Amino acid sequence: MEQEIVINAHHVTMEFRRAQHPAGSLKELLLHRRERPQPFRALEDVSFAVGRGQVVGLVGANGSGKSTLLKIIAGALTPTAGWVEVDREKVQLLTLGTGFDMELTGRENLFLNGALIGRSRAFLEAHYGEIVSFAQLEGFMDQPVKTYSAGMVSRLGFAIATAGDAPEILILDEVLSVGDMFFRKKSEARIRQLLHGGSTVLLVSHSPGVIRENCTQALWLDRGKLRAVGEPKEVCAAYEKSQ
Repeated sequence: MEQEIVINAHHVTMEFRRAQHPAGSLKELLLHRRERPQPFRALEDVSFAVGRGQVVGLVGANGSGKSTLLKIIAGALTPTAGWVEVDREKVQLLTLGTGFDMELTGRENLFLNGALIGRSRAFLEAHYGEIVSFAQLEGFMDQPVKTYSAGMVSRLGFAIATAGDAPEILILDEVLSVGDMFFRKKSEARIRQLLHGGSTVLLVSHSPGVIRENCTQALWLDRGKLRAVGEPKEVCAAYEKSQ
């Protein structure tokens, strides 16, 4: 039986423009005001398909285009060329600190962030205890999020995004790389639950070990180009060899 494709990227290219000489003063701004911003290609002709229920890992060095690709899939960015076929109403994108107001408390941010990813207030109230417990934030929910560590913010975001019924498509951008070893194991166990529940997961991690242990397929991005697609062990080995 042919596997249903839920994410299909066709020749995706993303180009940004940046100033060749960033202005550090008014004089520099006036001197370079006639210069045209230089194009920077974050992604170039990237094509791949993801089947329902797969856990796909993205590996690559900083600046390789991983986060840009995830934002295009989620609909946060529109590619310069190419397109992605995906039902974005079923996509949840989780990046560190996304949708959080650092001045608000953890409790307030739970409802704010939950609303931003489509959770109803009734759902969040019903799962409040589960979310706080999974995030290990008992006793901290009435403190401003600006007092949280990066790991605490990540745990709260992950717990909100994965509470209750599994989302159909979950995108995790470097979330499993934050936090202590115990929470990483909890997060990886939750990812495996999502897999068994039929969720499709896209996972970015700097750790090839995380990709090897948790993913059914891997993509290697290198300077915006797709270098390899295939079995996680083989793709990660090729990536590590290139470093």
